[in-house]
Amino acid sequence: MTTARPGLVLRIAPVGMYHGRAGALIERALIVYGRSWVVLVSGALEPLLYLLAFQIGFGKLVSTVAGPDGRPMSYVAFVAPALLASSAMNGAVFETYNMFFKLRYAKHYEAVLATPVGPMDVALGEIGWAMLRGGLYTVAFMAVTGAMGLLTSWWALLLLPVALLVSFAFSAISIALVSFLRSTSQLDYIQLVLMPMFLFSTTFFPITVYPAALQWVVRCFPLYHGIELMRGLAGGFFSWSMAGNLAYLLALAAFGVWASTRRIAKLLLT
Repeated sequence: MTTARPGLVLRIAPVGMYHGRAGALIERALIVYGRSWVVLVSGALEPLLYLLAFQIGFGKLVSTVAGPDGRPMSYVAFVAPALLASSAMNGAVFETYNMFFKLRYAKHYEAVLATPVGPMDVALGEIGWAMLRGGLYTVAFMAVTGAMGLLTSWWALLLLPVALLVSFAFSAISIALVSFLRSTSQLDYIQLVLMPMFLFSTTFFPITVYPAALQWVVRCFPLYHGIELMRGLAGGFFSWSMAGNLAYLLALAAFGVWASTRRIAKLLLT
């Protein structure tokens, strides 16, 4: 008789924090949303409506802007990858709102942790569901942008894994932050951070429009790194700075998993 070898996460996670059952939380989310799939689909509409508005409206006023390599490109093609990154961010963060209610009011995780499931299982399960949801939005968005001729390189296929990484990083960080909130009114604090990040992370214009000092502030925004990575891939343009964008998001995701696991353990196991 042979014993199955434990996975990498199971081997390196602290004892008692992870039991390899994060998939159970994803399965539960699938069952719940399977009964309200309209809510799930509606989340993909917002970025598509933005894109349509730019295609038939604003894009007529601003025809081209400087692309990642400095050459002129269609303004709508410039904005499309940014909207995709923003959609991945919003989908991941808003999903954690549900976690707030499950954590503070429904006492959902207290029941979950009474089973052979650890805090890291909870964190990874919620992150995995956010990634799955973000992946569905990304596929829909890529299908529309591809049909509109806005994806000009086969490297654009890598937008999907990058969108999943953006969802992973923002979901992990959001779970940690949501665990500090005490009331529903405090959820507005998250929106207070998201809106400026959406508007000023080079979503609608290049970073060169900012003064030099302000450009460094913008580079601190996590969404900026997702947008720059996606914008380069959508146009088939590569630079060493994209390695930095990728490293930033990976580091943010790792920190988010660590922080969210610690917060869940502190709130529910101590």
